[in-house]
Amino acid sequence: MLVANATIGCESSLITSSWKSESTPAIKHNKIMVVALVGGNDDHELRENIENHLLGDLSEKGYTVISAYKTYGPKAFENLSESQALNKLSNAGVEAVLTIVLLNKEKEKYYVPGRVYYTPYTIYHRRFWGYYSTMYDRTYEPGYYSEETNYFLEYNLYDLETKALLYSAQTKSFNSDSAEKLAHENDKLIVTDLLTKKVLK
Repeated sequence: MLVANATIGCESSLITSSWKSESTPAIKHNKIMVVALVGGNDDHELRENIENHLLGDLSEKGYTVISAYKTYGPKAFENLSESQALNKLSNAGVEAVLTIVLLNKEKEKYYVPGRVYYTPYTIYHRRFWGYYSTMYDRTYEPGYYSEETNYFLEYNLYDLETKALLYSAQTKSFNSDSAEKLAHENDKLIVTDLLTKKVLK
């Protein structure tokens, strides 16, 4: 088995760690199901976006992919035993499952210091008040407190025939503008990593 740390990233997301099983060769699965577990009702939009983007990104690479949310609904496997869940997937022709779990979502508050901008209004430099009153409102920006939300996601790929974990990665996203952007950036990183590491053919 190979363990690897990574700092692969894009604008506001990065892969913090990535692992693949060396004991299992790359497999061309005929059908993959993506299932996101991201918490309560507040994050249902994130769940849908993550599944949809993964479905699209993997489909572009030639894979047949289904979304657990679209296919089975938000509580697809609730109250099912392992054998019942696996039979359900087997009957649908699913050979591998890619899970996405929201490990943590934390808010971070930070201080943005004020800045003074210099503009050479030389005509006003000769008199104190002319200079002061002209420049006061346009050169000084007060400091302020801001808050951003950091998301920590984990992606695991399982082969259903062997029940083996083939791949696992964790990502961190910060200062994301929307669930759409968060899902898009993370899923692109993961699909690229899966193909680069030859986890998928």
